[in-house]
Amino acid sequence: MSDQIESLEEVTDSQSAEVPEVESIRVTEPREGLPEIVSTPEQLAKLVVAISGGTGPVALDAERASGFKYSQRAYLIQLRRKGSGSHLIDPILFANLNSLQDALQGVDWILHAASQDLVCLAEVGLIPTANVFDTELAGRLLGLPRVGLGPLIETQLGFSLAKEHSAADWSTRPLPESWLNYAALDVEFLIELWELLEAQLLEAQKYEWALQEFDHVKRTTAPIERVDPWRRTSGMHVIRRPREMAVIREVWHARDEIAREQDIAAGRILSDSHIVTLASSGLTKESELKTLSFMHLRNVKRHASTWIEATLRAHGLPDTELPALKLPVTGPPAPRNWEVRNPQAWRRLEFSRAQLSAVAEKLGLPVENLMTPDTIRRVLWAPPDNVVELNQVLANYNARPWQIEIVSPVLETAIWDLDKEQPSEQ
Repeated sequence: MSDQIESLEEVTDSQSAEVPEVESIRVTEPREGLPEIVSTPEQLAKLVVAISGGTGPVALDAERASGFKYSQRAYLIQLRRKGSGSHLIDPILFANLNSLQDALQGVDWILHAASQDLVCLAEVGLIPTANVFDTELAGRLLGLPRVGLGPLIETQLGFSLAKEHSAADWSTRPLPESWLNYAALDVEFLIELWELLEAQLLEAQKYEWALQEFDHVKRTTAPIERVDPWRRTSGMHVIRRPREMAVIREVWHARDEIAREQDIAAGRILSDSHIVTLASSGLTKESELKTLSFMHLRNVKRHASTWIEATLRAHGLPDTELPALKLPVTGPPAPRNWEVRNPQAWRRLEFSRAQLSAVAEKLGLPVENLMTPDTIRRVLWAPPDNVVELNQVLANYNARPWQIEIVSPVLETAIWDLDKEQPSEQ
């Protein structure tokens, strides 16, 4: 492993030489013009023929209406393939995109920040059947300082893209032309970017790592299901009593039901701060709750009776049905408590942090991409009995083989050798 790290260090150093800055070219619309939005079965059929006639991987992107809609569905899908050009699809107008999925059988996909788009693409029936290449992940593995799509295209290809519509409400219809230009440009350069980053990964001897990372993203990306999602309400730090927690829970679920039914972002119906105020106010009568200042806001007033009913319902619960202030801790405590609670584990953690930071610097990539901090902490707090078990535990935590190969020797030293070097305590 040391030989491999030294070899990779030489490659990384050779790539770290200063590259002269080149003024980027501002791009505001696709080179081949803005494609027409595919919105009819006939247009979709033509797109399928065009995509089928292209060559190489297909670049994909999707636009959602996060912050405006409850769902994370795709409101626009962008594709580009060599020999086919760019295409824009309005997925809202189609029951399914099965014909496109059939045309993409066995075709590699190129995406940026793939985990963000794979879920909403799967909702419309688009699921990768071959390899996935994630340009953001590739940039991280290469140790590039800025891995957003815009910065990557600018530093790698010399084109500057406008990003002012990234937080737009993509459920808007009709979509403004400036928005569509922005969306089309998100796939305009992805194929060229893939070619450059793939070459750099091969040169840096990190291509196999990248393949494992991309495969992991493809296999594990799915909607996140959380235990008690209402506990993530912002401002919960002011809540001190189980009864207040019950108000948070009841109002949160009431809001969630309305948001889901109306497909409106929950925060646009009732903000988290207002939920916390309902809980922390201590008010237990309808007449008192109506006097809260935010109850007169237009968006809140529309469902005021619902918020009041949920609050009163929480106050009427017996003590046995109140939620716990905190969920049971299933993992190790916060690192700040290790030194007192488990000095041996603390020494392991401090040693591993220092060693892994040094390794990451040599390999030219962020230390968190070597292994997630949570995995490191769990292993060091309750270490396995031997190396075989260690590697299996890391794999169980979804560590990839390349990560295990690099990180495991550091953890071995921390777990089984470090204590031998400690002077006996008097």
